[in-house]
Amino acid sequence: MRAADLLVPWPSVTLDTPAIEAAKTLADADLPGLIVVNGQGAPFAVLPGTQVLRLAVPSYCQDDPLLARMVDEAAADVFIRELGDRTVRELLAPQPSELPVVASDATALEIAALMARTRSPLVAVMEDGRLLGAVTLHGLLDRVMPA
Repeated sequence: MRAADLLVPWPSVTLDTPAIEAAKTLADADLPGLIVVNGQGAPFAVLPGTQVLRLAVPSYCQDDPLLARMVDEAAADVFIRELGDRTVRELLAPQPSELPVVASDATALEIAALMARTRSPLVAVMEDGRLLGAVTLHGLLDRVMPA
């Protein structure tokens, strides 16, 4: 089984995409993350949904769960507005030494090893310099798990 057999079409965003738009894309399509592309359309990073939350959730709530519990429900329900006019560039963690990107002929084991190394819930699939889609952790496990 090769990446080309496992891939699904996947939305991408740019570094300058508004963070709130990226969050909406994640939510609307129930995605674990997005592929961030550079100006040439090549993968630059994978943006896990947890990174969106990292910037949206106030740091005092991340540092102290008791403080998060003390925020009233009305205020807690609108925390995503903290993204304001920030961009995807601001959501990205420091770049890993290895991007989760494979060629379309990568094997399932190669993809799994890359996901494990990079802790990424998805891997971008490239062929001839263009983004074909992504292999997700869910999709990979669905195909390799015994019946």
